[in-house]
Amino acid sequence: MSVNPELYDLIRKPVITEKATMASEAGAVVFEVAMEATKPQIKEAVEKLFNVKVKAVNTTVTKGKVKKFRGRPGRRKDVKKAYVTLVEGNAIDVTTGL
Repeated sequence: MSVNPELYDLIRKPVITEKATMASEAGAVVFEVAMEATKPQIKEAVEKLFNVKVKAVNTTVTKGKVKKFRGRPGRRKDVKKAYVTLVEGNAIDVTTGL
């Protein structure tokens, strides 16, 4: 089965933070996704890439902070995260990678 390369453009990388680890205990996995990605697109991409059933997708956009870079103010990029809740019995191990 060949996987559409555009799916990898939608799902950028898994987010591994303390909050994401707590979400994984509740059956959810957190991914950084493209800003233009919609919830149905994210659901389809995760189901095809990882062969799991998705129950729900929640998204959040974190605005980039203003930080100093070499003494000058710079701005980090905005990041869109998707909290993907899986159907009971399905799991994704994000620590192994794709």
